Amino acid sequence: MEDSLIISKFLKPDTQEEAFSALVKKYQERIYWHVRRMVISHEDADDVVQNVFVKVWKNLENFRSDSKLYTWMYRIATNECITFLNKKKRQNNISLDDEDSAYLKESLTSGSYFDGEKAHKKLQEAILTLPDKQRLVFNMKYFEDLKYTDMSEILGTSVGALKASYHLAVKKIESFFESAD
Repeated sequence: MEDSLIISKFLKPDTQEEAFSALVKKYQERIYWHVRRMVISHEDADDVVQNVFVKVWKNLENFRSDSKLYTWMYRIATNECITFLNKKKRQNNISLDDEDSAYLKESLTSGSYFDGEKAHKKLQEAILTLPDKQRLVFNMKYFEDLKYTDMSEILGTSVGALKASYHLAVKKIESFFESAD
């Protein structure tokens, strides 16, 4: 179902639930993996994704269509991830920017999603050494292959700053792999 049709159906009370179900079906997996790459744990990702769709439900009638629907939803998901990670920092009194961030690394090694491939696990460890913003930009570009213009709209950051952030993230990840050899 096209986004414009989803939105128009959502605005009608008799088709609102059908439209929202179509929206969830269309975007749930993409939103989940965007969130999962940031919060690492499946359980945490499920909680954050649920919060994202609650916010989408509450605010979809106010969607102005001056951006793409998925861009708007990714922005909500990104903000929810940042809120969640900041809350975790406060609860655990840790900095997730530190290389030895025990919480995320423990989630990484204990999660079934990352048990398989050694190289993928190593990449995830390298990604966890990045500051939150660089990690977010790297994940969005590397894993989700989002265009810088879409990322700019989602994050409210200039394309130039995003390119610089991605470049720095790649250099840090390369350095991580070089030092691990």
